[in-house]
Amino acid sequence: MASSVPAKTPSGRSIEANPRGIPKAPFVHDVVEHIGGQDADTDKPLRDFQEMAAKYRFMEMSTEQRRRSLEEKIPDIRKTLAMVQFLKSRREKAAGQGDEDELEDEDAAEAEKGPLRTTFELNDTLYAEAELEDSDTVYLWLGANTMLSYPLDQAIELLTSKLRAAETSLKNAIEDLEYLREQITVMDVNTARLWNWDVKRRRERRERGELEDEKKKEERD
Repeated sequence: MASSVPAKTPSGRSIEANPRGIPKAPFVHDVVEHIGGQDADTDKPLRDFQEMAAKYRFMEMSTEQRRRSLEEKIPDIRKTLAMVQFLKSRREKAAGQGDEDELEDEDAAEAEKGPLRTTFELNDTLYAEAELEDSDTVYLWLGANTMLSYPLDQAIELLTSKLRAAETSLKNAIEDLEYLREQITVMDVNTARLWNWDVKRRRERRERGELEDEKKKEERD
């Protein structure tokens, strides 16, 4: 179950909320007390419950979209980071800075000195072959049609921080989804309890009215 922590509204009123500030839905223990009396109107409380449930559902939809986006983005970041780490390792080996055990095979070591043959994606179904010359920089897409060059070490640092941030955001999104579903359930229960209580009250009023009509009729007779 998702946890709640104390929080404050802009007016300074204390409320319970999760660590991202999503307020906790209040559970109505006593319907009569909540609406302000046995004869109070239920239309406004019902509208309030429905509006709050709609807000929670909107937040759930937005959070679900963010979760899906992160689940698509994280594997790409991991693959990019692994590739940059590979390029750095290859460059270090070519410069004689790698592990001596890894350079025992002279043929493999000699091969690493030549251009790296690989494929790159042109679109979803089309790839092309390429030869990569040894370089100490890489180009990274930053979004919004922006690409910048980074030294390998800086690229690894940037990608590592982005991966860590994305994984944290995904964890938070999953927790928020669980929390929001709990609040939606609470609001649905509140709405059902208030609606059923009002139906019962209307039926009792109708029955009392029918009894009073019968008594009046008997008195006239």
